[in-house]
Amino acid sequence: MTVYLDNAATTRVCPQAAQAALAVMTEGWGNPSSGYKPGQAAAARLREDRAAVSDALGCEPEELYFISCGTEGDNWSVRAAAEYGRRRGRHIVTSAIEHSAVLEQMKVLEAQGCEVTRLMPDRSGHISSGALEAALRKDTVLVSLMLVNNELGTLQPVEEAARAIRRTGCPALLHTDAVQAFLKVPFRPRDLGVDLLTISGHKIGAPKGIGAQYIRRGLHLPPLLMGGGQEAGQRPGTEATAQIAAFAAACRSWEVSWPDRISEIKKYALESLSAVPGLEIISPGDAPHICAVSLPGYPSEMLVRDLSDRGIYVSAGSACHRGKPSHVFATLGLPKRTLMGVLRVSFSPENTRADVDALTAGLLHITRTRVAMR
Repeated sequence: MTVYLDNAATTRVCPQAAQAALAVMTEGWGNPSSGYKPGQAAAARLREDRAAVSDALGCEPEELYFISCGTEGDNWSVRAAAEYGRRRGRHIVTSAIEHSAVLEQMKVLEAQGCEVTRLMPDRSGHISSGALEAALRKDTVLVSLMLVNNELGTLQPVEEAARAIRRTGCPALLHTDAVQAFLKVPFRPRDLGVDLLTISGHKIGAPKGIGAQYIRRGLHLPPLLMGGGQEAGQRPGTEATAQIAAFAAACRSWEVSWPDRISEIKKYALESLSAVPGLEIISPGDAPHICAVSLPGYPSEMLVRDLSDRGIYVSAGSACHRGKPSHVFATLGLPKRTLMGVLRVSFSPENTRADVDALTAGLLHITRTRVAMR
């Protein structure tokens, strides 16, 4: 039995994406920058695939740049925005529950003389739009706020942040890490009011190693790399055409009904897991696919291991922590026993009620056979 419930970490590659990648690797393998026929065919396919991803995101193809992953996009956005605005100010606003790709880059910028305000969430894992507006200053050059938190599933006030930036007249660019939001919650970059937005393919059935960066039309940021001019000179390097084709295929195959399907499974899970003695709901999640629970007194690492032995796969938080305690859950002020027993459960369209039943049965077995740590 295999029950995979860690889809916020990565998703299974969908057949359409795998087939598209194979076709490009074996048949359409030309370099898109070459002037002869195989290269021209690859360039034409690249234009089609860029249009498919930009259409799924809700932006113009010229506003979308292919990158390797969400971490790359977050790093690029934060670093480039700070450099872009350095003559106007050195103040940056973010939250304490951002992905480490944002927070680690903030540390680098602080070492270079920037001042970073990190907003704290409330107990439910939400950032206050009022606190965000109060943090804005005349020298604020960047606000970076994720759209959906990757460990709590909570929606953050990105659209409200855009309005606050306009209302206060500060010169800040607005970046959002939308990796967990893409195709799960409805949004378009222009409607959000963002200048920069990052997504990643392996959260929606594409392979690892491909993502995309939205840069608002008319915004000319320092490029990520220097090289041959690919991606309009913003992210040069020969395009990863196979991964891009797979990303586009995953976007095309995503069904608009899937978020509702996922949400129903998560709702069933939250109801089913209430049968586990002592289990606490840390965050039901605003997004359809992520929730966080805790079994106080049972260490997360032990729970993950015991469930894994039964073929049930969940996590203790973001895969990027690599076994380290989650900074996201630590900000919530949870009791120590609760904090040490946290699990993140995340769903895909493939999950069923039987998967949820297996998880519930696994946790019930653990509570009956393991002695909780006091």
